[in-house]
Amino acid sequence: MRLEILTAESLGTRGLCCRVETYGRVIVIDPGVALGAWRYRLPPHPVQIAVGRAARKRIVEALERATDVVFSHYHGDHVPLTEANPYQLSFLQLPPRFTALRAWSKSPEGQTQKSQTRACDLMNLLGGQWRIAEGLEEGPLIFSRAVPHGVGGPALGEVMMTRVELGGCVFVHGSDIQFLDKATVDVILGWTPDIVLAAGPPLYQRRLNAIQRAYAWSNALRLAKKVGTLILDHHLLRSVQGMHWLQTLSQAAGKRIYCAADFMGRPRRLLEAERQELYATMPVRTGWHEDYTRGLARMEDFPPVEPGTGPTPDRRCPDR
Repeated sequence: MRLEILTAESLGTRGLCCRVETYGRVIVIDPGVALGAWRYRLPPHPVQIAVGRAARKRIVEALERATDVVFSHYHGDHVPLTEANPYQLSFLQLPPRFTALRAWSKSPEGQTQKSQTRACDLMNLLGGQWRIAEGLEEGPLIFSRAVPHGVGGPALGEVMMTRVELGGCVFVHGSDIQFLDKATVDVILGWTPDIVLAAGPPLYQRRLNAIQRAYAWSNALRLAKKVGTLILDHHLLRSVQGMHWLQTLSQAAGKRIYCAADFMGRPRRLLEAERQELYATMPVRTGWHEDYTRGLARMEDFPPVEPGTGPTPDRRCPDR
């Protein structure tokens, strides 16, 4: 099994998209990307926008070779959109063969009206290829029942997790679980994974109280001690505090817990957390974003995106 993480906060964008190759199938999970529309009262910096454009390109290239696509839920950083803003993945950018992919989706039932509309858009686009996958097993794929989308309650709905197997190796994608539900971690452990990619807790949110923070820590530590390779990212790394949390968790677990950038052998680019610093070091003229939406902004006015450290590593499952 080969795993490539395409979007995550440590890679410079919002999202948790990955590509898994197994048994001749290429599975793309959560093909979406976003940039926080406003953070610290600032719109995305042009450096972030450049990184986001590169991430969209990676997703489209992955979909061009895919056989399957999985939607864990319908938030704008996890799915393509008909009403995409300039920083998200639009239906118009999808490759023509997207409509031929086997599509496995979280049920829209019980979700917000916006999520239900997005699910309907995907269903109309994919036709008979779109199916509700909660609780299903198909070949190397197993999908969970609906589990909580971390903190936020009904307003944020639920998500579906995915298990992918190759021989004796198991990968689990735990989208947006945030480690705030013990039963969700129990499901992951019951799947006996070798590698887990999951969203850590949103430490930057004030509504995450001390009890919830301690609970998320306990659940993450329990999983870290029982899984060969644990990769935590997404909400966790929208703040520098999240990187410190990750390092402390590694020390407590007695082994390295990865962020997506570390796992992929690329530089950490916590651009969401560093937005104020980006504006301070590379000022943006008034009107730049309006020009960007009209195709008139000059990306050349800003330094090129920092390259990775080499070709994408061939990340394979460790021996059990």
